[in-house]
Amino acid sequence: MKNSRPILVTGGCGFIGAHLVERLLRDGKSVVVIDDLSTGSLENLAAVKNHPQLRIIQAKVSDCAELPELAAQAEYIFHLAATVGVELVVQSALHVLEASFNETQILLRAALKNSTPLLLTSTSEVYGKSAKPEFSEDDDLLIGPPGQSRWSYACSKLTDEFLALAYARERGLPVTIVRLFNTVGPRQTGRYGMVLPRFIAAAKLGTPLKVFGDGAQSRCFCLVHDVVEALVRLQNCPSAKGEIFNIGGTEEVSILELAQLVVATLGSKSLIELIPYDQAYSPGFDDMRRRKPLVEKLERTVNFKPQTTLQDIIRLTAS
Repeated sequence: MKNSRPILVTGGCGFIGAHLVERLLRDGKSVVVIDDLSTGSLENLAAVKNHPQLRIIQAKVSDCAELPELAAQAEYIFHLAATVGVELVVQSALHVLEASFNETQILLRAALKNSTPLLLTSTSEVYGKSAKPEFSEDDDLLIGPPGQSRWSYACSKLTDEFLALAYARERGLPVTIVRLFNTVGPRQTGRYGMVLPRFIAAAKLGTPLKVFGDGAQSRCFCLVHDVVEALVRLQNCPSAKGEIFNIGGTEEVSILELAQLVVATLGSKSLIELIPYDQAYSPGFDDMRRRKPLVEKLERTVNFKPQTTLQDIIRLTAS
């Protein structure tokens, strides 16, 4: 039986959004996707494109004439629409800043009409240049200077967080915020600088894996299916409203070690090259040395913690 109140997913043609849409449809939900396809692709939803409970609207959130009605009628809203990838952020800071705040503000206003619950996806980038070995949701944030455009993405998402929480406190809108840490998996593209799919593509071709900087910077990676599971559980959790949650894996690895593991796991003969940041991006590029989430709050609230091993993540992403 068709659900009378659909779930609205902005950015539903993106990598994470499409996996979320597939999960919601499997759960028997009706889903409406709004996506302008600026970084997403209809190919990501190819397996469900003819599903009777899926509707795709190709538009920006701000250009969608039906948005007020869709948001008011929705059971829930997942706001995943965003600029993705460090390369795109460095090249188009103005677009990142304007698009993020404008689209989020318009969506929050639409959700407010009927107090539709909303989940906002933010990013680990908001932790900025903090030297802490692990990041907790209530940590102070240390953002780099405005002269370095790479921090524009962090600031835009942090502004979205402040805006969403202000709507929660002052207008009573049920809002949940998640900070995603390096989500990876099947169908992810390396087109916008995503490191793991970029490494996997090179390893499959037998071309060099290009590691930016000295390779000692470390990251944690989380399988997209684990992220989707966390998002769905948070959607169904009343105590998650008004809260911020980290979602990410906790198996820390240096980028050089990651490149070596990809080569070994895929049986590739590719070499590994170190590329200076100035050459990869722009002079003065600033990067975080570590980015490991604490996920105890997520586990405590919805009884779930991402645990897929990095080697399994590489195999699944390469499949």
